[in-house]
Amino acid sequence: MIYIKNEQQIAAIEESDIIVAETLKFIEKFIEPGVDTKTLNHEVEGFILSHKARPAFKGLYGFPAAACISVNDEVVHGIPGKRKLRQGDIVGIDVGVELNNYYGDGARTFCVGRVTDSIRELCRVTEKSLYLGIEQCRPGNRVGDISYAVQSYVEAHGFSVVRDLVGHGVGIKPHEDPQVPNYGEKGKGPRLKAGMVIAIEPMINMGGFQVYTAPDEWTVKTVDGLPSAHFEHSVAILKDGPKILTHTR
Repeated sequence: MIYIKNEQQIAAIEESDIIVAETLKFIEKFIEPGVDTKTLNHEVEGFILSHKARPAFKGLYGFPAAACISVNDEVVHGIPGKRKLRQGDIVGIDVGVELNNYYGDGARTFCVGRVTDSIRELCRVTEKSLYLGIEQCRPGNRVGDISYAVQSYVEAHGFSVVRDLVGHGVGIKPHEDPQVPNYGEKGKGPRLKAGMVIAIEPMINMGGFQVYTAPDEWTVKTVDGLPSAHFEHSVAILKDGPKILTHTR
C-alpha cells in the first residue's frame, strides 16, 4: 500500500528526518582512524535520544543496533562492533529515527582520512546519482524514471548498481511501498503522486553488482570484495516537485 501524506504528516516526517540529518552531521567528527564502529553506534544512539526521539532501527526486524555501519566491501546493514576504522577506509552510516510515530531515514558514506582517487570517485558518483534520482521525483513521473537516472549515471562512470536492495516509501512506517530500485527503465513502475514520501538510496559498487549476506545474517557484502558506497535521502513529492526532508535546521 502506498501512503499519500497530507501537509501535516509530511511536516511531522520532516521533523524525524531533520534529526536523521543532524545525526549524520554530528557523527562526522568521530570518523577517524582507530575509532571502532561500536563507539560510532553509541554516539549515534545518544544523539538521537538527546533529541527526544527513538533510534528506529534498533530492534527493527531484530536488528541489534541504532545505526547500520558498513565498512569498505560491506554494502549495508553492518552490525557495529569491535572493528576499528583504518586510514583509507570508507564507512557508510545509515540512520533511522522515529519521533511522534513518524519515521525518517538517511545515510552517508564517509571517507576515513586519505582515500584513493578511485574510492573518492565512487563516493562522488554515488552521491551525485542520488541527486539525479531526486530530480525525477515529480508528480506524473514513474519510479522507473528515478531508477534510470541513477543507473545510467552510475554505469556511465564504470560502477555497478546493487540489484538485491532497493529504496522504499517511508514515513508512517519505516519501510513502505513503493519499492524504489536503483536500476530500471524510464516510464515503468508506479506513478509518482503528490504526497508520497520515498527514501532514495543508491548502493553502488566499485566492481560487480553481486552481493551476499554474511553469516551474521545482516551484513550485505560485495562478492568480489571491492568497496561499496551508500547515500540516502528521504524525499517528499510535492505538487511543484521534490523536497528533501533529510536536512539540518
